[in-house]
Amino acid sequence: MFKSHNIHDISFDISSLAAQAMLYEVACHPSPGLVSTVSTGAHNDMDHYTFIESTCALIKYLTLCTEVGFSKSSPEELLNAARTIGIEGEKAMFQKTEGVNTHKGMLFLMGISCVAAGNVIYNKKDFKEIRNTIIHMCHGLVEKELLPLKRNFEGSILNEEMLQDKKLSYGEKLYLLHGIEGVRGEIEKGVPIVFEFALDFYKESMDLDKNDRLVNTLLGIMQYSEDSNILHRHSLATLKEINEKAKNIIKIGGVRTDEGREAIYNLDKDFIKRRISPGGSADLLAITVFFYLVEKYMNNL
Repeated sequence: MFKSHNIHDISFDISSLAAQAMLYEVACHPSPGLVSTVSTGAHNDMDHYTFIESTCALIKYLTLCTEVGFSKSSPEELLNAARTIGIEGEKAMFQKTEGVNTHKGMLFLMGISCVAAGNVIYNKKDFKEIRNTIIHMCHGLVEKELLPLKRNFEGSILNEEMLQDKKLSYGEKLYLLHGIEGVRGEIEKGVPIVFEFALDFYKESMDLDKNDRLVNTLLGIMQYSEDSNILHRHSLATLKEINEKAKNIIKIGGVRTDEGREAIYNLDKDFIKRRISPGGSADLLAITVFFYLVEKYMNNL
């Protein structure tokens, strides 16, 4: 039996912008350690086509997330509805990619972003209200979902081995081991790295071509991102090292200078050799592009 949905035109438009942003992210090169159109980066289980397949599988669910926003539901109801859709979207993604995790973190961030964009448009509010809507939707997320975990292990000296057999997500383990709030903390604060830095940084790169603009913004985000992919596969020291390397590259001009470009290519080689993939920063790049496109779209409504 087939489901039927009543969908506003705007929901289709917003989800197409989400898909565009996700495909932009995976298209740019050199994106150190990441999958691109010319490299599989630090990965041996996915390539550019895997990301195209995954993105196409998620368009339906991002459309449904946007449509959730077209209601008078409370922030909590909006989040609950988005998470229900996200669970189905995740299944569709894994089915299409044959079990490869291309977009799990992205789906969480982008799904909530689509709900918030839809809700702000539905309520005829300004673009800047999207961040406030996200904050209201995700209020108390860390307290509800991560703090209770900490209480369960109170008094214990935790290490990776102790948590190995526990049914915990990567994000939950990182919180217990390092106090890093991860994607939950980021979304609860209204994605500050995007709205307080990356969006303006991306806009200031209008003089660059699309590829260079994306690469430069990625490096800009990597300066500050508490990238859970890096933390999960490597260490806090590796993350700090990468933050500093990104800062130095931006300081010497990023893609705007020969020295900066050479440094980005060398970083890519280093990340591939060491199997470092800044996937959390890549997700934030896609969210940045998405909100840039949404702002333009809303200005034309």
